[in-house]
Amino acid sequence: MSSDQPIRWGIIGPGTIARTFADGIAHSRTGKLVAIATRNPEKPGLAENFPRARIVKGYEALLEDSEIDAVYIAVPHTGHAEWAIKAIRAGKHVLVEKPIALTAYDADAIYHEAKKADVFAGEAFMYRVHPQTAKIVELVKSGAIGALRIIRTSFGFNMGTFRPEHRLFANETAGGGILDVGGYPVSMARLIAGAAEGKPFLEPEKVAGVGHLGQSGVDEWASAVLQFPGGVIAEVSCSIMANQDNTLRIIGSEGRIEVKDFWFASGHKGGVGKIELFKGNEQQTIEVKEDRWLYSFEVDAAGDAIRSGRQEFTSPGMGWADSVGNLRVLDQWRASIGLEYSVEKAAKRVTNLAGDKVTLGNSIPKRSIPGISKPASVVTLGFEFFPNFAAASLTLDAFYEAGGNVFDTAFIYGGGKTESIFGDWHTSRNVNREEIVLIGKGAHSPLVYPDIIAKQLDQSLNRLKTDYVDIYFMHRDNTDVPVGEFVDAMDAEVKRGRIRGIFGGSNWTRERMDEAAAYAAKNGKLAPAALSNNYSLAEMLDPIWAGCVTSSTDEWKTWLNERQVPNFAWSSQGRGFFTDRAGRDKHDDEEIVRCWYSDRNFVRRDRAIELAAKLGRSPIHIALAYVIAQPFPVIPLIGPRTIAELEDSLSALDIKLTRDEVKWLEA
Repeated sequence: MSSDQPIRWGIIGPGTIARTFADGIAHSRTGKLVAIATRNPEKPGLAENFPRARIVKGYEALLEDSEIDAVYIAVPHTGHAEWAIKAIRAGKHVLVEKPIALTAYDADAIYHEAKKADVFAGEAFMYRVHPQTAKIVELVKSGAIGALRIIRTSFGFNMGTFRPEHRLFANETAGGGILDVGGYPVSMARLIAGAAEGKPFLEPEKVAGVGHLGQSGVDEWASAVLQFPGGVIAEVSCSIMANQDNTLRIIGSEGRIEVKDFWFASGHKGGVGKIELFKGNEQQTIEVKEDRWLYSFEVDAAGDAIRSGRQEFTSPGMGWADSVGNLRVLDQWRASIGLEYSVEKAAKRVTNLAGDKVTLGNSIPKRSIPGISKPASVVTLGFEFFPNFAAASLTLDAFYEAGGNVFDTAFIYGGGKTESIFGDWHTSRNVNREEIVLIGKGAHSPLVYPDIIAKQLDQSLNRLKTDYVDIYFMHRDNTDVPVGEFVDAMDAEVKRGRIRGIFGGSNWTRERMDEAAAYAAKNGKLAPAALSNNYSLAEMLDPIWAGCVTSSTDEWKTWLNERQVPNFAWSSQGRGFFTDRAGRDKHDDEEIVRCWYSDRNFVRRDRAIELAAKLGRSPIHIALAYVIAQPFPVIPLIGPRTIAELEDSLSALDIKLTRDEVKWLEA
């Protein structure tokens, strides 16, 4: 796009903020408003509010319009992620009114889509690209108030009375103060804390929030304390039912800065912004005069990025990492006060983030597993790290839509949260249970006893919302108990129909597996037919957790090759050993050093790096491809935290290592 070609904007959602943004376009140097999309084109006042813009019926029609370069999304909060992703997939640049999404997980998914589509995507915090903000950052960086100590800031107003029909009071549209205006003080605090360290922003080490939930279940007033590295403290507040002074206070060792209504800068239509600087008994007023309209800065910052081929704002505008980090703080704030929106729960969140029905894809290859009647994906998804259903469903949806159908759960994960999330997921998506290979695990330390298996499976199946698992593992072993008693307990569950496939041991030794097989053969029982031990290109030297067993040794490889027992391998990519978190000169990560650092493993890491460079891939991709390429069945468990991490792992599935390459990697 040429440097003088106007960015042709379309707006989705014709509300108040959309009219304000349209004013910004009209007074910008880079933008031109072409069209406004609405589901009600007959609504009075549209032509007057958006002069010279075409009124388009339906949001999809705007996305299909070839005359639109960029889309500003101004629908209610709950529609931000859906329409951002749809616009990106239509090839449009997007600017989304804050918050860009309900959570950091959703925001990360949006930016991942933008990265793949090579388009600009941004979150609309207009104050961040105004010269007044740059001046505040400059003052903090210059040491005008000495060393930074405390930041206090708020954004609060009073709606007067409870109005259930208004979006700010509606739980179903993610109302309340934290998402609507809490992002302003949080984003400013993170910006200032970063400026003091010479960084674009800084993430807090701790977030503790309190708040009042009103009769509709949204926060009507709330406060939080953020603690940053180095001891800097930020106190932030927001409200929709309490007027606050809305003054930014930056307190240092030698003075303080105060700015009234910092997000309003020099005014909607321009004017003079005032920064008050106090040092000792002296007070100085620094004026920032701007004739340009407030929202025109936002339009031009996005326009300049689009023209230059950049995909995100530059500092002090909010880039992608800054935007996701800001929402991560809001997520913690909400969690502190128990604020969850109805749209985040399984009953309402029945589609993927883009609003589409979730269906099983075919990108991930399948393999057959002895004892399992249905084809299984060559990788298994574990998802024990997510805080709630809404966060986990993003990865569950993406894995299933790529063709993944093997899911790893356990009685102990998150106190049962993982099992409940899976149950909510497969029922809310109405997926075919017969297409899924579900792994359950029980009898974790210290309760490793035969009679525990049936009791825990009762609870697990209730949480999982199914009447059977396809594969069942004892999560640990207890060698004080005769192995036959465990075989009897699991065999009984097969006969009851609650295990409709195979069972085995997770973190079991070769000796116990052989002993169990011998007992089963002698007594007419089903034998353990699967394993879930660590397996990786890097041998685990010291157990990550007590009672863990690795099967990456030469002795184990011989056993696995002879028995052909499928191993559902955890930590198959070495838990970071094949990333830049590890290295001969890096010792910050205690777990990586303790579990993986050896001369032999580093030689393997070197070779993975060398082969990755040759193939144009990453070493971690080589590590995953190595596991899958074994002459015995290994089904790696992967635990991505984001869709980007999931897709990165899945990209390794097209690497087909030869037998010679496998041997060479093993050094």
